[in-house]
Amino acid sequence: MLFVGTIAVLHPALPDRSFSDSENRVLEALPPFSLSSLLSGKFASRYEKYVADQFAFRDVWIGLKTDADRAMGRTDSNGVYLGKDGYLIAAFAPPAEGEAEEKVAAIHSFDRATPGVRKYMMLAPTAAAVHRDKLPAFAPAGDELAYMERIRKLLSPNIRFVDVYPALYAERERPVYYKTDHHWTMQGAYAAYRELCKEMGMIPKDEEDFRVRQVTNAFYGSLYSKSGFRHMQPDSISLYLPKEKTDYTVEYADEGHTTHSLYAMERLERKDKYQVFLGGNYALIRIMASRPTGGKLLVVKDSYANSLIPFLTGHFSEIYIVDLRYFDGSLTRLVEQHDIRDVLIVYNIHTFFEDPSIKYLKEE
Repeated sequence: MLFVGTIAVLHPALPDRSFSDSENRVLEALPPFSLSSLLSGKFASRYEKYVADQFAFRDVWIGLKTDADRAMGRTDSNGVYLGKDGYLIAAFAPPAEGEAEEKVAAIHSFDRATPGVRKYMMLAPTAAAVHRDKLPAFAPAGDELAYMERIRKLLSPNIRFVDVYPALYAERERPVYYKTDHHWTMQGAYAAYRELCKEMGMIPKDEEDFRVRQVTNAFYGSLYSKSGFRHMQPDSISLYLPKEKTDYTVEYADEGHTTHSLYAMERLERKDKYQVFLGGNYALIRIMASRPTGGKLLVVKDSYANSLIPFLTGHFSEIYIVDLRYFDGSLTRLVEQHDIRDVLIVYNIHTFFEDPSIKYLKEE
């Protein structure tokens, strides 16, 4: 009773928070009251979420809970496994029946609407596949590779499948994935870039052509936030900067904003430091090189592509980057309007099945 009474007093006394840095998400705000929302049940539902999010010392309780779980030998929390060598690894949930066929059908629809355009599909595995040996014993992490192979077989021969798993697996002793985040590192993206060059007939730049610069060693990523596991070593983020300097103009279409850098260094001061790559996810970004070196490329992507794209800028004069989660235009019209001859679809296997926006590729 003392505990409940103390929390009841503290809840209205402490100011509400709009954002949780540790969970990296927006917290529920106090819902507006109305008689209709009360009678419909909406107010009670939202108020329950509000109290759960604004609970006094919420972050402390989450930390205590996961610490207790770890002390009792539990190695999973909220769909994230605590693996060997400090790796947090998200489990892969198999997609619903027919999900693979439906999304490949949308890709084929876009392919038919843009004849004569070369297309490439890169499905990136996550650490659950490449670092399977670091998972706890008997962890049911799912079979990413089986579903990647299924997508490859479903794709039309017009769309070349870029298999990056062997390259990433060969480099697994190097830091190709972050330990606290679900993304690959820029070193992992470089391994994928070399495989893509083979498929596209391009000569990749050697690793010696880049200057590797560590820009932070205090990165706690998405899996750290999602799991609630604490007392983890933070990740570092390193950038591959070409020794041969080229100037770029980076246009953020919907924001009306232009920069001359592929990296948003100011984002390193925020919780989600992975946003240093292109500033995060936007509906449409256009990158133009000051020294034209090739044709035009359209990248349809999730956030995995953000650390891959800097390697591609040395091979194309213009790169158009579309995130279908925010883009509401016509990709076919974009391809025709800018005379784009190459299209690269880049997703990690989790997002490919979880994100419904991929179906927007379908042309009516």
